[in-house]
This record gives sequence, structure tokens and C-alpha cells, in this order.
Amino acid sequence: MRIRALAFRIWRQFLHDKRTLMLMLVAPLLILTLVSLVFNGSTYRPKIGIVDVPAMITERLSQEDVNLISYASTTSALDALKTQTIDAYISMQNGTPDVVLEGSDPSKNKAILLDLQRLVQASPGSPAGSVQPKISYLYGSADMSSFDNFGPVLIGFFAFFFVFLVAGISFLKERTTGTLERLVATPIKRWEIVIGYVIGFGLFTTIQAILITWFSVDILGMMMNGMLINLLLVTLLLSITALTLGIFLSSFANSEFQMMQFIPLVIVPQVFFSGLFNIDTMAQWLRWLSKIMPLYYGADAMRNVMIRGKSFGDIAVDLAVLLGFSIVFMVLNVLTLRKYRKV
Repeated sequence: MRIRALAFRIWRQFLHDKRTLMLMLVAPLLILTLVSLVFNGSTYRPKIGIVDVPAMITERLSQEDVNLISYASTTSALDALKTQTIDAYISMQNGTPDVVLEGSDPSKNKAILLDLQRLVQASPGSPAGSVQPKISYLYGSADMSSFDNFGPVLIGFFAFFFVFLVAGISFLKERTTGTLERLVATPIKRWEIVIGYVIGFGLFTTIQAILITWFSVDILGMMMNGMLINLLLVTLLLSITALTLGIFLSSFANSEFQMMQFIPLVIVPQVFFSGLFNIDTMAQWLRWLSKIMPLYYGADAMRNVMIRGKSFGDIAVDLAVLLGFSIVFMVLNVLTLRKYRKV
């Protein structure tokens, strides 16, 4: 009887805690669905530009699993390469195939080089097979590792994750201990409360951003071709976005456990759309989800700085989007405080 009573109490407790019940039953299905959609996408086909190459090479390349795009000059092909419209381009320089790889993704580099190797092996007596192509890289090098490619994404992920979690739990304690209620009882305005909390937590967010940036570049030796101040700025804005989001979502949690329940719903989906996995192989409707993920813009800006050596102007759009996310979440925080005081 005592065992049955204990079991019934646990069952009733779970039935009354709808959020935990949904986490156990729905969250695994959601994550498994995302994994299935990501890994069961179409096979990536490298996009190769061609500039005045012999018809024999073009014909042979068309038989490979690649997308060929013709350009009138190497200048236009290079412009397309800089904007990641293509992954490489081939031109003829003094009778020798000249291949320029975009270079920021080792997996794409490897796929293109394998296609070129098959081209040479399949045409031993032709111009394509008699001369070894010249290989050069716009960004990166032949020695670039996968960690150099994934590293910027990992920096963004860990900065976002820990700030989100710590800020959310810290603000939750402010509510559960009555500190927030006492604060809103004063004449201070709601927007002043939000700004104050953001600045207060933001100090430690800045320290974290500086530490992560320094450790990744100087200790782990991640590839760094851009300005360190730009990388620090991206990390800081991404952390502030996580800070404001964590504070906002903590308003819907009553315990630290409930705050952690947001991880599979808010953090995990961003991993799939951050750039760790090739978004180009996903279904078109699924790619649009990446546009509402802060980590997508943070990782893109970090790769542009660390791998491609881009300047502030090149990452301005990503920074503006991250700033926009932060402002939206701060406004939502101000609106959420209405339930504590109608001022």
C-alpha cells in the first residue's frame, strides 16, 4: 500500500507538471525530427565557376556531381567566390588549368579536389590529364583543419549557451528571493530595471567574451586572419543576445529545473542551424529557420572574421541583426515586468 501510494504521488506530480511532461514526451521527438531533417537532406553539390576552359574539361566536369557556372572573366568569378556564390573556379593560364578554391570549408575543398583528381585520371591523354592543375586558395590553405572551420561556431555556441543559462538562473533567483518584487515597488521604471540588469550582467559577459576570444586564438591556436577587436565585438553582441533572451525566458520559469527545460527547445535547435552542418543540403523551407536563430548570424560573422579576414563593414549586417535581437528581447522583458507592476 505504501509503495502504491508513493507511486501514485509521483504520477500525480508529473500530471500536474505539464512542462516536465512535455519535455519528456515531445522534446526528444522534436530533436530527433531535426536530426532526421538535417542528415537526410540532399547531397551537397559543389558549385564550380568556369572561365574560358576547353570544352573537353567542361564536358568531363559536367559528368561529375557538381554545378557548373560560366563566367566571362576571372574578375567576375573571383567576385562570386568572395561572396560564397561558388566554391571554386577554374580558368586557363598559359595552357594550365588554374583552380582557385574559396577555401573556408575543408570538406568542400576535399570534394572539389577529388572531382579534379578523377578528371585527371579519366583523361590521361587529353590536355586535362597531361597537365596537373595549379591549386590556390582564396581563404585558408591546404593545411586547414576541420577544427579551424568549426572553431568559430563552437566559440559562438559556448558563449551563447553559458550566458543564456547563467543569466536566466540568476534573474530567476532575483524573482524567487523577492528581490525583483521589492525593486519594482520603488519609483524606478520598468525599462530602467531591464537596462540595469543588462549592464550589471553585461560586465561579466564582457569578461567572458574577452576570455573566450583570447583563449581560442592564443592558447588553442585557432585560425585568425581578421582583427581581434572584430571577433571580440561579435562575441560580445552574441553574448548580450543570449543574456537578454535568458532573462526573458526566466520569467516563464519557477525553478532552476524549469529554466534548464528551455535548453532543448531554445539552444539545441540553434546548433543544427549554426553552420556546424551544411545548411545548403537542407530543404528550402528548413533553411528559413536559420534566419531566426541568433547563433546563425554570430557564427557567420565569426567565420568571416577568423577564416576570411573580413573587416567590420563586411560583418555589419550580422552585427546589426544581433543588436536587433537584443533590443527585441529587452522590449519583451520590459513588457513582461508589467505583471509585477502596472507602471
